Amino acid sequence: MTRFLPRTAPPIRAGGLVAATALLLAAAPHTVASAAPTAAAPVVALGGPAETALHPYAEGGDGPKRSTARITVTGADDTAYEGEFTVTFDLTGAAGVADVAFEPEAGIECAATAPGSATCTGHGISPGRSTVTDLLLTAAKGSEQGDTGTIRVTGEAEGTAFTPVTTEVTVGGPDLVMHRLPFDHEPVPGQKQQAPITFTNRGSRAAEGVVLTLRHSRGLDIPQRYSNCAYTTDEAWTTARCTVEGAFEAGATYTLAAPLTLKTTDRAYRDIFGYGIHEAGAGAGAGTVRGATAARAARGPAGGSDDVLRAVPAPRPMAARALDLEPGDNEHEADFRTENTADFVAYGDTASGRAGATVTARLGFRNDGPAWIGHLRSGESVAVVDFTVPQGATVTSAPEGCRGVGAEGTALPTGWTGPAPRYVCPTPATVRDGGGLDLAFGLRIDKVLLGAVGRVVVRGPELRAAGLPFDPEPGNNTARVVLNGESGGPSPAPSDGPGDGASGTPGSATPTPTPGGAGAGAGGTVAPGAVPNTATGNGGSLAATGSPTAMAASGLAVTALTAGLALFTAARRRRRA
Repeated sequence: MTRFLPRTAPPIRAGGLVAATALLLAAAPHTVASAAPTAAAPVVALGGPAETALHPYAEGGDGPKRSTARITVTGADDTAYEGEFTVTFDLTGAAGVADVAFEPEAGIECAATAPGSATCTGHGISPGRSTVTDLLLTAAKGSEQGDTGTIRVTGEAEGTAFTPVTTEVTVGGPDLVMHRLPFDHEPVPGQKQQAPITFTNRGSRAAEGVVLTLRHSRGLDIPQRYSNCAYTTDEAWTTARCTVEGAFEAGATYTLAAPLTLKTTDRAYRDIFGYGIHEAGAGAGAGTVRGATAARAARGPAGGSDDVLRAVPAPRPMAARALDLEPGDNEHEADFRTENTADFVAYGDTASGRAGATVTARLGFRNDGPAWIGHLRSGESVAVVDFTVPQGATVTSAPEGCRGVGAEGTALPTGWTGPAPRYVCPTPATVRDGGGLDLAFGLRIDKVLLGAVGRVVVRGPELRAAGLPFDPEPGNNTARVVLNGESGGPSPAPSDGPGDGASGTPGSATPTPTPGGAGAGAGGTVAPGAVPNTATGNGGSLAATGSPTAMAASGLAVTALTAGLALFTAARRRRRA
């Protein structure tokens, strides 16, 4: 992907800068002398692999096999460089070891400038990392296994400093190729499958120790634990890095002494298992073993294991493969689709307060499982919480990530800056079993209305596809936020069910916002004759500032008393007349 700026961008002209500086010095020498020092030149980092292995030189056939070393440039995070730049390659350190060709990125031109030297030129460097060129490397004729050399890369641009990079090229090396496992990709909860990890060294020399990486998402498990593996777990993944000692010879195939067990747990739904193999490298084994020891100590006696994961020669020959140093051969991933369900349960809240008071509405949903839900490939949100604000209230603060929308769930008019009648809050890409989304909204009560109702709906991320295909209980996907309700207790989901709310139509009529309107934050009204109910969920009252819960009822009593006194006074006057 090209990330360089287009060639039409105006370059920085050195001559213009020099002339302008001379005029400034002549016109106001004292002012210039006392000015603050010039800011340091921005730094641009060149990048590339520290080491690159080359296939040994071979006569005949299709010629030498190529290896690739990608050279990149990383610009400042917030500033684009719009001038010309040059990247220079010093190839003298690799003479007799490697032959180099260039495959530049679009907009970059590369050419040899002298024996043992080449340059690539381009215009404009965008923030972030961009590719300059791929070095296509082959072993030089006459080179031998184990020969090494270096390629040094430097950069130059006006007003910009480049950090150099060096890659070491070596003739020969291991080529570890992981074999794909034949899994059942549609398992059922509780199902166990054997995973006899198998790999082949298709390289030209032995691998001195290997690191086996196993990575599975939350719905899967590997019950075995090994003392030479370091384990880490986060919200969605468990990763094991296992150091296996020994010399793994070129041309040989190896498998685990005992196959792993991959278990589909009760919380499985859409899951991934990744498995890869790499050479341990100098010092890598010791570091991983130290990490494994620390992980085992943290688990304690109950969770520890003295078993050692070992790889042994495969009992029978495996299918031959062509030599291929591409990283894709070192690892594979398997996707699993499990028939399972997850019950997303919405909850709301209640509160009371006088006009002008601010309350905190706590709302959201929980995942009652049994499955966890993760969009691991796409990274898209699993669901959204759709909150319609009660009538007579204005949102004063919304959780980070929530966006205001119109009463019908559509985008607000361009230039809208005030509060909205409705808010949509997306979940992360994963929702664990037992997890959910807890949100806190600040609501200012602009007008006291008995039983003002706001709706909480957990639905699909898209308004046009609001269903949750994994949820077997859509009836509990909706709850209410009630302000100044008569009962003062928690409020259940509305009796009309989640259908209207889940489809994007609020359960109570909400005026469409108009830019700049004073009442922009007001939500929907209660339908005529509707009785405020309680919301499923935490059942607690909202935190409120202002008068106590009985304030609205007291106001009605005062009004009735005043009317009675007026009637009594009028009757006495008539009798006197």
